[in-house]
Amino acid sequence: MFKKLYSRFSNDIGIDLGTANTLVYLKGHGTVINEPSIVALNQKTGQIVAIGREAKKMDGKTPAHISIVRPLVEGVVSDFEVTEEMLAYFIRKVEKMNKKFFRPRVVIGVPSGITNVEMRAVYDAAINAGAREVFLVEEAMAAAIGVRLPVLSSTASLIVDIGGGTTDVALISLGGIVRSLNLRVAGDHFNARVIEYLRDEFKLLIGEQTAEQVKISIGSAVETDYAELEVRGRDMITGLPRALVVTDGDIREALEYPVSLLVSGIREVLETAPPEMVADIISSGVILTGGGALLKGLPNLLAQELKLPIYIAEDPLSAVVRGTGIILESFEEYKSTLLSIEDHVTVS
Repeated sequence: MFKKLYSRFSNDIGIDLGTANTLVYLKGHGTVINEPSIVALNQKTGQIVAIGREAKKMDGKTPAHISIVRPLVEGVVSDFEVTEEMLAYFIRKVEKMNKKFFRPRVVIGVPSGITNVEMRAVYDAAINAGAREVFLVEEAMAAAIGVRLPVLSSTASLIVDIGGGTTDVALISLGGIVRSLNLRVAGDHFNARVIEYLRDEFKLLIGEQTAEQVKISIGSAVETDYAELEVRGRDMITGLPRALVVTDGDIREALEYPVSLLVSGIREVLETAPPEMVADIISSGVILTGGGALLKGLPNLLAQELKLPIYIAEDPLSAVVRGTGIILESFEEYKSTLLSIEDHVTVS
């Protein structure tokens, strides 16, 4: 009786709590929020100035007393209080869109291999932010569900979710993850390598947003059509503003090392996989999700290195949040894919 009452008078919310972006799914409405996981904090008063998109606009332009905080580092909570405030902001935003009487039930995607302490931090932050019930699902599993892979069947699926802070490589069968690897290399690390490369090779200092633009515009994993881009930053020698034209070859060289780590990680999972599961992967291929999957030429490089078919999922950026939404829509069917945190989270 109470379950039906709660179901009728409360919202069901799915959250992809990413290092770079937070996406929120509202049951019956689809993805309703996609904002940066960034908070602007006033150091003098301890008050939050802005969250999400508004905070992103301030990045790199704030006075000394306002700091830009990224409460999640490599997919896990690094600042509990700020994460709680950010979650509360997004939950309130959803509640305003669709007002209900009871507090919401929430499904949150977390990195594969997350520790119990880290899971508890996410769980507690969501409860304190206003959730009635909180369920956690590994992001790789959520992404696989989101792209409609047969995760509950005995047919093996291999998914590579390249997010902002981490990459999850997971071999999935019968509703569980058989082999997985959480790599501390992903979109943010690609950006960091672009910054380092331009600093070391051209003595030009650029910020994270510029590095992101360069990566998206001319970044690639294999040689493609020639491309160049004017990049503006600060000259390390003179200290003055300077513009520099960089080519796709420059950025490909910058990204060579993190991309090689990605290849090694996928190979490691495949090398430890049961032979019968590898046979399935030869047929079904490897599915790429997350923003990093959009790096030009990455599927070609992986196919060449791994000798397997590689596919980019449709709308890879929203695969995880779509997966949380499917779990909410068909909760009984997918509840076996959820994680439990000792006595805290009970799947019922």
